[in-house]
This record gives sequence, structure tokens and C-alpha cells, in this order.
Amino acid sequence: DNGFKAYFNDGAQLIAPHDKAVIAEVNKLTGDSYEALPAEQQGSLRVLDSSFDSVYIERLKGIVLRPDVFGKASAKVVYTNLHGTGKRCIVPMLKSIGCQVSTVAAQDVQDGRFPTVASPNPENAPALDMAIAQADAEQADLVIATDPDCDRMGIAVRDTATGKMQLLTGNQTGCLLAWYRCMSMIELGLINESNIAHTVLVKTFVTSPLQDAIASSYGIAPVNVLTGFKYIAAKLGKYEKAIPEELRRDYRSLSEAETRALRLQYSKYFVFGGEESYGYLAQDFVRDKDANAAALCLAEMNAYLATRGIGLLECLNNIYKQFGYYKELGKSLVMEGADGAAKIAALTQSYIANPPAEMDGSKVVNVRDFSAGTLVDAEGDPIPAEKMLFFDLADGRSFAVRPSGTEPKIKYYLFAHGEPGVDPAEARPLVEAGIDALWKAIEADVAVRSC
Repeated sequence: DNGFKAYFNDGAQLIAPHDKAVIAEVNKLTGDSYEALPAEQQGSLRVLDSSFDSVYIERLKGIVLRPDVFGKASAKVVYTNLHGTGKRCIVPMLKSIGCQVSTVAAQDVQDGRFPTVASPNPENAPALDMAIAQADAEQADLVIATDPDCDRMGIAVRDTATGKMQLLTGNQTGCLLAWYRCMSMIELGLINESNIAHTVLVKTFVTSPLQDAIASSYGIAPVNVLTGFKYIAAKLGKYEKAIPEELRRDYRSLSEAETRALRLQYSKYFVFGGEESYGYLAQDFVRDKDANAAALCLAEMNAYLATRGIGLLECLNNIYKQFGYYKELGKSLVMEGADGAAKIAALTQSYIANPPAEMDGSKVVNVRDFSAGTLVDAEGDPIPAEKMLFFDLADGRSFAVRPSGTEPKIKYYLFAHGEPGVDPAEARPLVEAGIDALWKAIEADVAVRSC
């Protein structure tokens, strides 16, 4: 991509003011040549050997809540790293805890040309085709795919009613993991009446509100942040710093159980977090989305459900039955070139200056304008200014508008849900029709705003 990601000393991507300081240094450059510093001022480069993989894998195992389930259920998993890095840790980790996992041999090799797929993005259905075919041949009930740098995860699960594999969205996967982590920690007594006030689930504003509903139902506080895992990581840094200094001096060397105890007593314990774009996190010793941990948590959940004769898709439908059927839709309008950039800027400004009063026949009852930088989150922390607006409709639907920071497009996030207690099969067509109608209304409104 001809770019790079910059991380601070806590392992999290840079946020203000450090990001601006790095860019200031970049902007000082006047050419490609440089004069090396004197030898005594130069730093050193240390290449980590494979022993660090073992340290990382052992640390990851600490987030498993029910290690015994792998020996009780014959839940099979097919995994592909899409020619990337995931096999290095995920496969030995899953096998070491007793998970039955096979890999797609043709996609095992690391190869930046990605010869077996048009795109190695697990958000794209064709990327999982070979793994799904192998799952059918092996009668596996779960497919896990990770992107080349192994920070995002896509999955397919078997529909026990039809026998066919079904792809899940990032929102659906996140809701399953959120439910499992919340439910299990309370059922196992790790979270109880004495410490539940010190628990949080952190997600982005544009990630499914079903996760908010799940967390709240268990008494776990949902906290929403701007798009980007760096903002979730910033919360993790805040929670760590809230622990008394003398107790967190060796924080990095403490076990998961030890840091959890400290956070539950003195700070906030991060139960789970994620974003709709297939990124998840279940621990705070990694400060970015982590598909290694996500794969482990999902394999554990799959095995747990297998011991109860339930599939992941059936579990998701049970969640929908309890909380209502939730549907999310992501859309983008591409506007390329300098003219396109100007149109995106003008369209975004039009929403700020002249927000819609109604959409698809439903009154806009609330507007959240993030561009002014005056909003605070659920914990009272200021939300950095960003050109994003949220519109909540009287009928429960909502949508967000945000210009992309990396592509020539303006993004729309649409949300709708049904009533709790209604069978998902009954609610699904009504909710999906409502969200499709909302998008048509938005498109019509854009045409008017663009005149």
C-alpha cells in the first residue's frame, strides 16, 4: 500500500498528540537521501526468534474460559490463512488445546501474490470458497479465515437445517463472541455482583448496537468509540493507568488472571471489543485487533455449543429471538478525482449545515454531529472531532455518514432491528425491507443534496 502503521510504546496505534508529532517529522523531509547519525547515536535492530511465538501463544491460552470443552466435543474447524501469517500461531495453538483443525494446503504458503484468490480479504465471500469446499468434504462445522497480517477474521458456519455453510458478517461474528464472553464470565463467576460495575465492552459507534444490548442485559457497560482500533486501544491504556502505580509496575509480565483481578478491583475490565469490519479483541495485552485471539475464542465457543448440541447459527438465532432481529447495511458512494473529493466534502458539509428532518417517512429525532468535537462518550471522555454524523429515526432505524479517510468514497452505515421475542424468521423480511427502503431514501436525498 506504500504506507505504514505507526505504534506507540504500549503497542497501540498512534492517536493525538503523538500522531501529529510523527507527521510533523515526516513533513520535515525534503528528499529521499539522508545522512546517517554518528555510530554512537544510532539505535539497534533486534530480530525476535520463534521463542516469542511460544510466549505469545501461551499468553493467548490464558483468555480461554472453558478449556475442557475441546475434549468433550468433536467440533471440526477448517482454517485458512489466505497465504498470510496466521498459520504460524493459530494452528499450533488450536491443536495444543485439543481443537480438531485442518488447513487449506494450497493456501498455507505465505505468498504476497495470493495466487488462489482474487483478494485475500476475509470480508469477501470468494476468499473462503476453498475452505468451505474442504469443510463440506470433511464435514466440519466451522470455517475460519484470517487476512494476510492476521488481524481480521471472517467465518462460515454450518446451517444444521440445510447442511450448507453460511457466511456471517463481521457484526454477526462480533455479536456471537460478545454474547459468549459476557455469558461465560458471569456463569463461571469471574464477573459477579461485587465487580460487575468494573466491566466494559468497547466497540465502535458504527458496529452493531446488538452488542450494546447484549452487554447491557448482563450488566456490563457498553462504551462506544470512533472508528479505528486505536480508539479501543486508547481505552485499554486508560484502564491500565487507572490501576495504582505500585501495583502495575510489572503489568506486562502478569498473567491474564492477575491483570483481570487488578482491573476488576481498581479499574475497568475489558470483556470484549471490536468493529464491524471483521476486527475483534478479547484481551488487553494486545492493543490492536487480533485474529489469533478471535480464532481461539470462536473455536472455544464452537466447541462449547457442540457440547450442548447447538450450532453457531442456531445460537445466533437464539440471540435474535431474545434481543430482536438486528440488521446492518454498509454502503459507499464512490467519487474519484479532485472533483470527487470536492463533492464528498460538500455533501458531508451539507449534512452538518442542513441535517435531514425525516427519512423514508420517519422523523429524525436525534442528530449526533461528531465534527464539532463537543461530544463525550459513555465514560465522559471527550470524543475527538471527526466528520461523522448519526441520525436516529422515530421508528428505531438509524444511519451514519462518514467520508472515508483512505478512499475516494463517502460511507453510510444503516441500522434497523425488530422487537425482542419475535421469531427471527418472521422478523427478518420486515427488518430487511425497512433497511433497504432507508437506503433508497438516502440515495434520493443525496441526489437532491448534490444538485
